[in-house]
Amino acid sequence: MKTSIMIVEDDQAIRNFMTATLDLNAYQCIAAESGEQALMYAVTNRPDIIILDLGLPDMDGVDIIRKLRTWSQCPIIVVSARSEDKDKISALDAGADDYLTKPFSMDELLARLRVAVRKLSPAQAGEEAVFVNGGLKIDYTAGCVYVEGQECHLTPMEYKLVCLLAKNAGRVLTHKYILKEVWNSTLESDIPSLRVFMATLRKKIDREGKYIQTHIGVGYRMLRITEGE
Repeated sequence: MKTSIMIVEDDQAIRNFMTATLDLNAYQCIAAESGEQALMYAVTNRPDIIILDLGLPDMDGVDIIRKLRTWSQCPIIVVSARSEDKDKISALDAGADDYLTKPFSMDELLARLRVAVRKLSPAQAGEEAVFVNGGLKIDYTAGCVYVEGQECHLTPMEYKLVCLLAKNAGRVLTHKYILKEVWNSTLESDIPSLRVFMATLRKKIDREGKYIQTHIGVGYRMLRITEGE
């Protein structure tokens, strides 16, 4: 099966040239010309690899990377005219896997693609854009959380916490693991702050204690809800 590539580029000439070249090299291509279109195609087409321009007409490419990374680990190769180190660091910190500065040679892009293809994991095909657990639903693409059909308005930190628990449903996550994943910290002095955030999260989505279980002195676990519960 051909590796599927989504090209996100608003310049039609560049988009057409890249698509034609990749087609000739046995890749299956789809193209998006805006951020909104890219996010929609990412859900509906599930490309194996994304080639992303940062300067899009409707949203910044870095914001697109952040949105994608809430639910997908699909390799993202940035191609951009932005050449400052701070721009590269911003994109890579947001979750991009590689960064090419325009103008670039197609030979170099093809080489970067071959590296990305080697990193593809069969597990990536099982990623879902929506998590459902009983009456709890997380729409990773939209960044929204619903309980019994009602949207819950979470802070960015609360959203990160519920997503981390959901993606590890059934597993006990230690305080240190959560701190490292969410705060990039493993300091025990940050555990009280984590408890405060977890308490506010539970008030919003889990007043009855159906979804989040506390393991005293250890951490937290997202409980799996079976049908009928």
